[in-house]
Parts: sequence; C-alpha cells; structure tokens
Amino acid sequence: MSEATPTSETSTPRDPRSADYVVVARRYRPQLFADLVGQEHATQALSNAITTNRVGHAYLFTGARGVGKTSAARIFAKALNCERGPSPAPCNECEICRSISSGDDVDVLEIDGASNRGIDEIRQLRQNVNVRPSRTRFKIYIIDEVHMLTREAFNALLKTLEEPPEHVKFFFCTTEPTKIPITILSRCQRFDFAGIQTDSIRGRLSQIAAAEGVEADSEALDLLARRAAGSMRDAQSLLEQLLSFAPVKISAADVHSMLGTAGDDRLHRLASCLVDRDPAGALAELDTAARESVDFALLLEQLFCYLRDAMAAAAGCPSDILLYAAPSRREEVSDLGRRLGLQNLLAAMQILDQTLSRMRYSTQGRILAELAVVRICSLEDLDELAGVIAGLRSGVPVPMSPSPRPQRGASQTPRSHPVKQAPPPEAVAADPSTAADNGVAGDLASDSSEPSEVATLELELTEANVTEVWSRAVGQLEGMAAEPARQFAHVRLPEANRIQVTFKAGSAFNKTICEQPGNLTEFEESLRRVVGRRVRVSFAVEDGPAAAREKQPPAQVVSPHQRLMEITKHPMIRRAGELFGATPTEVIDPPDRS
Repeated sequence: MSEATPTSETSTPRDPRSADYVVVARRYRPQLFADLVGQEHATQALSNAITTNRVGHAYLFTGARGVGKTSAARIFAKALNCERGPSPAPCNECEICRSISSGDDVDVLEIDGASNRGIDEIRQLRQNVNVRPSRTRFKIYIIDEVHMLTREAFNALLKTLEEPPEHVKFFFCTTEPTKIPITILSRCQRFDFAGIQTDSIRGRLSQIAAAEGVEADSEALDLLARRAAGSMRDAQSLLEQLLSFAPVKISAADVHSMLGTAGDDRLHRLASCLVDRDPAGALAELDTAARESVDFALLLEQLFCYLRDAMAAAAGCPSDILLYAAPSRREEVSDLGRRLGLQNLLAAMQILDQTLSRMRYSTQGRILAELAVVRICSLEDLDELAGVIAGLRSGVPVPMSPSPRPQRGASQTPRSHPVKQAPPPEAVAADPSTAADNGVAGDLASDSSEPSEVATLELELTEANVTEVWSRAVGQLEGMAAEPARQFAHVRLPEANRIQVTFKAGSAFNKTICEQPGNLTEFEESLRRVVGRRVRVSFAVEDGPAAAREKQPPAQVVSPHQRLMEITKHPMIRRAGELFGATPTEVIDPPDRS
C-alpha cells in the first residue's frame, strides 16, 4: 500500500476554507492497483490480465459499499488507455490518466445505473458502441449499480455485451449481484470485493491523518475503523467529520462525542450487570448514558458486537478472532464470555437483535433498550438447562443446581423447585411422625433408576382410586393435550402399572392427540409425580351398541367444507387457533391403527 498522498484531482494540498475544497474520500481515492486496500485477489488478477494480454470484454465488480469497486474500474481503465501502456501501473501523469481520474474523459463513460435504467438509454448505448474512441485505445463503459437496470434494458444489452466491438470494454459495479440476470452474469468475469479488515482501514486512516497534519490517537482510529464495518469510504467520511470536530488532535473521547457512542468502560460495566443479573445496575447505566447523549440504538449495537466477541471467546476461539473489542479489552471480554455461558450469550444476542429491529420503527428507543437489558438480566442459566436436557435424552439424568444465580440490587425470593403436593389426610393420620420423612428420600430409595426430580406424593394405585389419580395427574398439566385428556369416559386399571383411559364413542380425535409420543411422556411423568412410581398409560375409544349402529340411517355424504366447519368448532382446534393465530385449512383423517 502506497503512502497516502493527494490524487491528481488536487495537485497541491488545498485549504479546507477554500471554495474548491475536495473531501478526503475523493482526495485520497486509490490511483493504482497497489492503493486498493484489502482487494489483492482482484488487483492481482487484473494486473496479470494486462501483462499477459488476456483482457476480457466485460467485468463485474461486486461487494458492499466503499470497498473499491468503482475505483478499481477507473484504475483498470487508466491501465488500458494510459499513453505509456497498456500497463498494470498507469503513470497518472499523462492527459488521459488525469482526465479519467477526474471523470472527464470522453472515451471512458461512467453511467449511473439508477438514473439511466431504461431501455431507451441502453439503445442509445448500443448505437454509440460502434463509434471508435477519439483518442484512446478502448472505449470503456463503467456502469455503477448495474442491478438497477430494468429487465428490458438488460435484454437489450445482451447481444452487445456478448459480442462487442474490439475497441469496447464494459465494467459493471453493483452491491446486489443477486438482482442481475444470469444471462448477464454468464457474459462477465466476476470479482467479489470483500469487506476491508479493521487493521487495514486503521493503517490507511493513520496515513491520511498524518498527511493532513492532524495528530490522532491510535484508539480513536481504531474506533473509526471498527465503526466503518469494512467500508473504507465510510471510514474516510467519519474521519472527515472528525477533522472538522477536532482539527488539531483526535482522541477517543472526540469519537464517542461526535458519534453518540458509549466508551469501552461503560460497555464493560453494562455487560457486567447482565452477567451479575443486576437489572437495577443495568438501568442505572442506561440512565447515565442517556444523560451523556448516547444514542440507545448505537449503544445496543455496540453491546451486540461486544457480546459477539464474548460468544467467540466462550466458544473457545483464539483472541485474534475478536473483531470489535479493543486489544486491551480482550481479556475482559473473554472472562465475561466464560461467566455468562454460551447459551445465555446466544439468547442475549437474539434479544438485542430483535430489539434493534423494533427500534427502527419506534419512537420509544429508551424503553425498548431498558426492556432488553432487563430481559437479559432475567435469563435463567441456559447452559445448565442444556446439560439437563442432554442428560434426559441420553438416559443419564443431570440434576440442576439447588439455587439460582444471585441477583444484585433486587430483593427477590429464590426460585423454588416444583410445588410439592400435600399428602392425603389418611396418609398423615396413619403415621404423622414419618409423613414428612416419607417424601423425597423415600422415593429416591424405592426407585433409584428414575430421574433425580422425584415424586412428592405416594398413593396406592387401585381400581377404586384410579379415576381420581388420573384426574389429579391431568390437572397438573397445562399443554394442548390436557384438554382432550380431561374428556375421558372412564378409567380402569388392567395391570398394576398400567392405566387405560377410555373416551366416548366418536372421540377418536382426542385419542389421537393423547397418543402422540410427547404427550404420552407428559402424562406418564405427571402420573409418576402423583403415585411415586412409573405408570404406563394407554388410550381407547368406546364401541357404540351394535343394534344402534344397525338402525342408523346410511351415512350422508359430507363435503370437505362442511367437515372443516365442524372440526373448527372443536375446543382443541379453537385453542390452537388462539395460541398460534392459525386457521384450519384441511381435515386429514388419522391413520387406521387397527
């Protein structure tokens, strides 16, 4: 990368107070392939194409804003048309190079695809391509934001693009290559320009600041480079603002003051409040930031990036993969990632992402930011929960910690375990001295193969109380299967460890819902909590009287629409519609399991 020097647009340094002042992004625009930062793969290929005389007739440069697409097209045009070329390194001194750099050359036409997107403009272009260049080797068309052309314009360009005259070259630039027809893409050599690394942007900004005679702190330039998010032009535009804000020396405080962002200390304190489950402290940090005119959307965006680095550290990545944390803060970020845990970091980042999306359309940015941090402070230990779920799936139960993480700044009662049911009066009367001792410990001794969260009530399961046991087990459930399970006709005990629940004739739908594997597991787990041991459950449907069936008239043909209207009235379907905002569209009969 060459030293940052003014381009040919300004042969001598200009006073910012003069009327013809040129902004930094134009004054320090790359003039050679070597000046294009972070695009070595493209510059090497284009230079070799000139050296080996393998220059194509159409090129497509894609990438985000400010990464050098149009600059590469101009440099390529100069390299082909330079009076001392063709050469990979144009002289930038001849009249042709200088006119191309300023955009005034009659043979190098820069066209804005957004303003000249119609078929009439492309027809005019097709007529002009047959006219030979007036003074250069090639007539070059640079079409910026080419994806903005209409479909008709693209179709009109196809033949000319595939077989242009030998003196014509096309250079297309776009930020959205997916909008370009494949017929155009197949006729171009495509180069994807990547986002520029933070270190490369920082180095370029340092060169520009030195050329401008302004002292800039390394931390300030690092903040600008990270804020630019891979765009060199954005970084130079931010530096332009700072040159007006602090014309002598640029500090990190100047950057935060101008951009409305929070400092690293405030970010670390806010993140620490999230780790410590301290919503009061987090709200206090937001309040202080508001009084210092910090933009809440930018603050949450900074926190989002901060947690991204913490997530990378929690996942075991090396420190050099941390993108947003300053080098002096990387150890703090890594420690925060270990304390918060990977699953909690993922949940927190999802909350922040959703909040940032909502803030774009809301005028209550502060309230949304406060809501987000309080929600993050209220998260459970999801890493521990993930371990418990993995243990249940593998058949090796993992007990959860007996107490939740502490919450500072709030007097809250620790979350308790599932509510224990009181034993029946007859059990207490039988042995009042040992009733309290025959709870959890007794269950653990009697059934050590069951999960650690054992039942808190034992009932002698008999044919006489099986209906009561089933009603009590179903009463503990709140899922969508609970309602069909309550609509049983009778319950019996065909085996010592199996309950059979029978529904009335015509209730096959309820039976199908209850027999789903997930619902069966819930029923058996609830029964285990009631009776203190594992009890299997099966479901059946009553058969109607044979005589009644014989006397029934032939079944009427029911249209699919009528069936849909009838099933929509079912309480289970109505409840599902309320929960998910859905509307039934089709009735599918359950499979015949007979």
